[in-house]
Amino acid sequence: MFSVTVRDHIMIAHSFSGEVFGPAQRLHGATFVVDATFRRPELDQDNIVVDIGLASEKLHAICGSLSYQNLDDDPEFAGVNTSTEFLAKLIADRLAVRIGAGELGPGATGLTGLEVTLHESHIAWASYERTLR
Repeated sequence: MFSVTVRDHIMIAHSFSGEVFGPAQRLHGATFVVDATFRRPELDQDNIVVDIGLASEKLHAICGSLSYQNLDDDPEFAGVNTSTEFLAKLIADRLAVRIGAGELGPGATGLTGLEVTLHESHIAWASYERTLR
């Protein structure tokens, strides 16, 4: 399996509901390094996994739509604990929509998998992996 990873980041504010979150129940900021890994079993006709420039551009657009936002104020996330795991899936699903719409170029039709990892720090991160097609 071949893979290519591109990286960006998001800076958000949010809070959580539930005692399991301890002090994170209060409003706090978070900065995540975001890695998006694109997978396919064979290279395309240009011998690449995906156009890195387009992949970077689309990831940046998704990250930009979340950055500098208080997610608690966004109606889309009302009543949702916007955990690291939740945000990894959200970003992966938004990337998958763009892949399906052809926004990562014609070669991206051969992609079979996508994994998004959000690094909370150098010692903790969460990922979401999904199939494509």
